[in-house]
Amino acid sequence: MEPAMLIDVAREAIVTFLRAGMPLMLVALIVGLVVSLAQALTQIQEQTLVYVPKILSISGALLLLLPFMGDALGRYMARIAERIATGG
Repeated sequence: MEPAMLIDVAREAIVTFLRAGMPLMLVALIVGLVVSLAQALTQIQEQTLVYVPKILSISGALLLLLPFMGDALGRYMARIAERIATGG
């Protein structure tokens, strides 16, 4: 396999990872910011308060986004399998 092909496969893997993982990371970021803002406004400084809303929101987002994520990963695997089958 040529170096250019390896770079293409690695680039494709990174883009697929970002497509599959970024929505969940954004949900966690937004929920974390909202809870932190609420903690700052109410002066409640409980460190474990953020975990329950994050777990619930990420679980809900995962249920909604799982078909999209599975499709992105499945298409990537199909492209890799096709490259393996054709020899490059």
